[in-house]
Amino acid sequence: MTYNSQRELLKIPEYGRNVQNLINHAKTIEDPDYRQRFVERIVYLMQQMNPENANNPDSKQRFWGHMFRIAEYDIDVKPPEGILVSPDNAKLRPEKLEYPQKSKKFRHYGNNVKVMISKAVEMEDGDKKEAYMRLIGSFMKLAYKNWNQEHYVNDEIIKGDLKAMSDGKLLLGGNIALDVLANSIKKKPQQQKKQKHKSNSRNKNRNNNYKKRR
Repeated sequence: MTYNSQRELLKIPEYGRNVQNLINHAKTIEDPDYRQRFVERIVYLMQQMNPENANNPDSKQRFWGHMFRIAEYDIDVKPPEGILVSPDNAKLRPEKLEYPQKSKKFRHYGNNVKVMISKAVEMEDGDKKEAYMRLIGSFMKLAYKNWNQEHYVNDEIIKGDLKAMSDGKLLLGGNIALDVLANSIKKKPQQQKKQKHKSNSRNKNRNNNYKKRR
């Protein structure tokens, strides 16, 4: 019995050992035309094993590149026109994405709150800015409650956090309440319940009128 640990290491494990064995066999085929057709069928098999990538415009480049990597670029076949394969391309890596830096202290509010605060800081003073600041504060209070439902949070905590996150540029007055969003969410189920009650009453009246006519 031969164990996998005693066999050749898989170059790209996602394709399995059978594909690697087929490619190794293709390297031993002397007839160039037959070897070309044989490898093309292997690449087709690799595509069938990864149907989620079939519609990707770079799928052919991807599968032919993988085939050559498994063959260690030591196979005499030609990729389709427009596909460039070389060991140098296999070493290329996409550029590292820069992720937004999030404050650990206020991460429970989410990154969108930071974006909203930055926008509010740039706005001109006036009623529109005050309304927007109040909306941000209401959203922060709602987010805080969802993050820690067991801990009571009052408006002063939210106002203090808003001040700190805006570097002291956004200040909400002490008489401004921050339950706008919370109250609107509570009203929706009540309104739906009233509408459902009205609908049931109408249906009941229709049924009664129908019985009287009969």
